[in-house]
Amino acid sequence: MLALDADTGKLKWYFQFTPHDLHVYDATQVPVLIDTDWNGEPRKLLVQANRNGFLYVLDRTTGQFLSAKPYGHVTWAKSIGPDGKPVADPAAVPNATGTTVCPGALGMTNWSSPSYDPETKLFYVATSTECDVFTGASQKYRPGHDFLGSIYVPAPSERPSGALTALNPLTGEKQWEFKYFSTPWGGALSTAGGVVFASDADGNFFALNARTGHDLWHVQLGAAIYSTAITYRLDGRQYVAIPSGATLFAFALPR
Repeated sequence: MLALDADTGKLKWYFQFTPHDLHVYDATQVPVLIDTDWNGEPRKLLVQANRNGFLYVLDRTTGQFLSAKPYGHVTWAKSIGPDGKPVADPAAVPNATGTTVCPGALGMTNWSSPSYDPETKLFYVATSTECDVFTGASQKYRPGHDFLGSIYVPAPSERPSGALTALNPLTGEKQWEFKYFSTPWGGALSTAGGVVFASDADGNFFALNARTGHDLWHVQLGAAIYSTAITYRLDGRQYVAIPSGATLFAFALPR
């Protein structure tokens, strides 16, 4: 995570989530900025649900590490130390025969946008249960094919799935989850009306109660959804729009 001076481009601070990364946990997940109290004092916070399975809270003014809590099943690290560095589990190091590690290489979440609702004070993020088997054995190079150097494949023990998960961003505590059949790639949009819009890789688009996760409305759009909904107002009427496949859908309440 980099903080740059917008006027000069100079680096103000940085924070590295996964030093000596062995499991493809690049930190491209969307950060969320929250102004609230931390230990009784007003702070300007940066919250990120990282691909590595931990929910991080930083002071965005100084880059100070404040906390990191797992928001799902994590095996690559035993914990995150008070300095923000992971306490790695030696058993998760890839070897010649393969070792199962959670989360997998695609992460507990990926690039899909999370959302924060200042009314519910909840952080909504699409999550995955997938674990992978990592091996340090060399991959044979074939021209024209993906080359990873080493190999990871989904763990065969169970079918991966996902959820839209609502978290307390300051503690990492799960408040509710809306389960998906497959690993999701669509993000979350929370609105002032107490509704969270989300989607899954099976083409379903949902409107959920922001406080409880209850399904208020859903529709099947016919193709996998890899995006996050937007909302806008036109001629006094509110719309919600989202792409699915090669089609852009827009919805509104009846007049």
